[in-house]
Amino acid sequence: MVNRLADTLSPYLRAHADNPVDWFAWGPEAFAEARRRNVPMLISIGYSTCHWCHVMARESFSSPEIAGLINRDFVAVKVDREEHPDVDAAYMAAASAFTQNLGWPLTVFTTPQGRTFYAGTYWPPEARAQMPGFRDVLAAVHEAWMLRREQAIESADAVAEALAQAAVVTPSDLPSTVALAVAAEAIAAREDAMFGGFGGAPKFPVATTLGFLQRPLLRREAPDAAASAERSLAAMAASDLRDNLEGGFFRYATQRDWTVPHYERMLTDNAQLLDVAVRAGDDATARGVVAFLLDVLRRDGGAFGAAQDSESWIEGQRSEGGYYRAASREGLEPPAVDGKVITGWNGLAIAALARAGAALDERTWVDAAAAAASFVSSANRSPDGRLVRASLDGVASTAVATLADVGLFAEGLFALAVATGEVRWALAARELLDDVLDGGVDGDPVLAAQNVAAAPDQTDGDLPSGTAAVAGASLAAWRLGAGEKYRAAAEEQVRAQAASALQNPFAHGSLLGIAAALIEPPRQMVVVTEDRAGALAAASRRLDADVIAIVTPAQAGAFADAGFELFAGKDAAVELAYDCRAFVCRLPTADAGELLLER
Repeated sequence: MVNRLADTLSPYLRAHADNPVDWFAWGPEAFAEARRRNVPMLISIGYSTCHWCHVMARESFSSPEIAGLINRDFVAVKVDREEHPDVDAAYMAAASAFTQNLGWPLTVFTTPQGRTFYAGTYWPPEARAQMPGFRDVLAAVHEAWMLRREQAIESADAVAEALAQAAVVTPSDLPSTVALAVAAEAIAAREDAMFGGFGGAPKFPVATTLGFLQRPLLRREAPDAAASAERSLAAMAASDLRDNLEGGFFRYATQRDWTVPHYERMLTDNAQLLDVAVRAGDDATARGVVAFLLDVLRRDGGAFGAAQDSESWIEGQRSEGGYYRAASREGLEPPAVDGKVITGWNGLAIAALARAGAALDERTWVDAAAAAASFVSSANRSPDGRLVRASLDGVASTAVATLADVGLFAEGLFALAVATGEVRWALAARELLDDVLDGGVDGDPVLAAQNVAAAPDQTDGDLPSGTAAVAGASLAAWRLGAGEKYRAAAEEQVRAQAASALQNPFAHGSLLGIAAALIEPPRQMVVVTEDRAGALAAASRRLDADVIAIVTPAQAGAFADAGFELFAGKDAAVELAYDCRAFVCRLPTADAGELLLER
């Protein structure tokens, strides 16, 4: 048996390299082998910090008996969902036709052409309670393929056709102020009045939704709903969902009262919750999250790993959460960090650290954001210079960057430009964004070659969708004065999903937040000074504004020369603050006492 996983980039795939299963990595070779043998494919999708992925690996994929069944009757493919999110999304959408209990590990059975005819998530090796055993599932799927193949193919074709129809969207008008307020109130109606947060168990941080509720428009038009975001953050920060020693938030709580967390800690959650904490004025929680990012997730070179595992070794045994429940962690080996540097996820961290560092005057945080940006800009590139999805130890993945990757990374670079006053970051961001707006991001080539439709990236779950990410980067570019075409681009992205977003606002927080920002005229503060520690700069840091740029005259001139009109004409004098509303500025002032805290 050939070991095809040992030299892959993914830590998740490497962890399965010694399984007795004859795994293929995601690629055309697996499809070719399935067609040659005329057998179904078993596509197993997970990620390295997933607890139940570990469990299924120990129980089933490490079993020579079960591996023998898989190798005899299937072509087996291992996929890291974090490296190949388009593949995960496509098969997750197909799996929804067979089960409502979606999650990871995702186990999908397809035709040799990659079309799904059965799917599920975790199965124990033997039947347990209401769950069939994995051995029985393998036998039943094999029997269906051998005896009822035409029905299986018809089922796969029907699923593919239904997904293609679901992908068709009809653009609508931009949401109105009233519609956005109603959406916020619908979200707030799900608030848990006793324990905070939204819904029951399991309970997630839903950072994308919290960000929507914090928009200035909603603070004014739906204040009670907007306040639920701060209540939710306060409840989470005081609960078991947050690790008080290292500061980071866990993935979710299995109980309504935020107890019994699922102990993996994700870069995506923590980067976005850092933004939420800064906007809420909860500096203590913000500082705790930053400590986790810098001390735990930061990798050599300055970028950030994807997540920290839920499991660790304690006294020779794998323990889920035991490291965090221990009375003392001294001498314990911490859970491993998945060191994959994912482009878009690092974009979220770069943006959050840049904004937090600027607001709290923590230059080391901004420096950390700049180091991450430099690393990703260099390492996460294909030989032809295009962004890729991820890298590991400085080696770039062959997986293409997604729309969300490029949009989130571009927005992170725009935030870094504002925090540092260095126009080079804004120029790099604009170049990436222009490439996207000109149609320069391709989907997964293996899915395309097999004619397996990628799932529409339409919802904001644990992070912004591709649509919302591009809209957010376009909004950031417009606010800096890059031109009206960027506002038009943001509006176009929002219109594409507005109708479905208003119908299900809880699943579209990022997109609706951008819709709210497009209604509210932006407040833009430009402080021209040679003294970043001076009174004028200090007074501006925590103002209620969408852009707070503290720049030297030379930096203001560089932005203006690069086509960012917000800075035009602001390089002639020092110690002046320009308070602008949608690019119309008040008379500049040198008096910090004249700066208005509120909008």
